[in-house]
Amino acid sequence: MNRFIKTSMTALAFASAATFAQAQEVTIRVHHFMSAKAPLHANFLVPFAERVAKASDGRIKIVPYDSMSLGGRPSDLYDQAADGAVEAVLTLPGYTSGRFNRSEVFELPFIMQNSVATSQAYYDLIESDLQDGELADTKILTAWVHGPGVIHSEEPITKLEDLAGKEMRGPTRLVTDLLGELGATPVGMPLPKIPENLSKGVISGAVVPWEVTPSIKLAELVNNHTELGGDRALYTAVFVLAMNWDVYEGMPDDLRAILDAETGKGLSKFAGEVMRDADAFGRSKAEGNNIIQLDEAEVGRWIDAAQPVYDRWIARASDEGFDGAAAIEQAKGLIAANQ
Repeated sequence: MNRFIKTSMTALAFASAATFAQAQEVTIRVHHFMSAKAPLHANFLVPFAERVAKASDGRIKIVPYDSMSLGGRPSDLYDQAADGAVEAVLTLPGYTSGRFNRSEVFELPFIMQNSVATSQAYYDLIESDLQDGELADTKILTAWVHGPGVIHSEEPITKLEDLAGKEMRGPTRLVTDLLGELGATPVGMPLPKIPENLSKGVISGAVVPWEVTPSIKLAELVNNHTELGGDRALYTAVFVLAMNWDVYEGMPDDLRAILDAETGKGLSKFAGEVMRDADAFGRSKAEGNNIIQLDEAEVGRWIDAAQPVYDRWIARASDEGFDGAAAIEQAKGLIAANQ
């Protein structure tokens, strides 16, 4: 074979390999527990998938799978991404209680101020501390929080004493702990069970953000809704969009760069905005109901009553090997920096 032919064939081989690499496609299934109508599916995951597809000329396909349609329970989601059962998941770290203790700092009562700033603050903490710490088993593409938790009740809650003896649904261990300190009788149950248990009188109210109330028609089931005035929030919950490390690192370099550009803190801000807008829509569905806003003095009484929740969390943090009081101050500082 003469030198010219050999050189031409080598060049052709390299060109073919480059063309093949350029044509490679990546499909990322995102498994989650919500319905396809939920704001985080319809208004967050779907637009995100469309943006990534456009940026990659269709070479990255993000396909959301709602309602646990790929199997398992919501509490399994994080490990499904870690183990490679799916490429990625959208989940709440709090679904595996006691495992993601540093993340839980943002879920403490009255820490969160607004979903956009707090979402970005949580992502900042992941970048600086948690990606190489408690969240090291997955690549965290982004993270955020939902809007302020609100008390929705059959009877009006206008002061601390009104909670005494009320059976109130709480979503997490921190919130049920808080409800107990505020004088209520906390009842843990999943969101879809709220309407049935309200109807049967098992609970007399629930704490959830406005965002989810339309999906369970909560404003039709109770007439009273108690918010904290000002920038305080009763509680929030943290979310992550987590990806399997092998899938992430196995992507072609150019596609991984595109995914990086479309995720991170910018996507965290977008998720926080989706939560904020969904709250506004949910609240609009309660027009005509009794929406109560506690004043600053009354909120101060609730904060004082919640102090044992902080004390127990700080003690648990010490057991887990980190300074809980310092973590709280760090979280507050990160929120303030993102305002």
